[in-house]
Amino acid sequence: MTLAIRPATPADLPALHPVIERAYRGESARLGWTHEADLIIEGERTDLATLQGIVADPQSRLLVALYGGAVIGCVHVQAKGDGLAYLGLLCIEPTLQANGLGRQLVDAAETTARDILGCAEIEMTVIDRRSELLAWYERRGYARTGEQRDFPIELDPPLFMAVLAKPLV
Repeated sequence: MTLAIRPATPADLPALHPVIERAYRGESARLGWTHEADLIIEGERTDLATLQGIVADPQSRLLVALYGGAVIGCVHVQAKGDGLAYLGLLCIEPTLQANGLGRQLVDAAETTARDILGCAEIEMTVIDRRSELLAWYERRGYARTGEQRDFPIELDPPLFMAVLAKPLV
């Protein structure tokens, strides 16, 4: 499967938001392999206002993936300064996961970070309990930095994020 990948527009967001929610949270997420459904995380993964802010930010690109004209995923890349980009919000419709589509989005994010945002390195955070997801990124050239960050939502027990990075040469 080959995707059409382009920068998201505000008009894409109403179709994209439910894809993000299905990919990360709730029972529908269990149809894929990259979900957070087993990690006691409740509530929305994001909201339309946050997505609108990303699209409006000149230091960010929200790339939307289309297949057959339908929005089926996205990835966010943001310039953080000093040649560093951050990759996040990678998702594919759960029923379409494990078809190489996430890899296409990561490749597009890395190209965007390097060629459009002018970054030489890209980093991301992954929930440290997600060993299969960490391994997936490592197979794509990302390496754990040894840094750990707090999960953005306070939970009991707490979750932590492993930081991974990759040079964009």
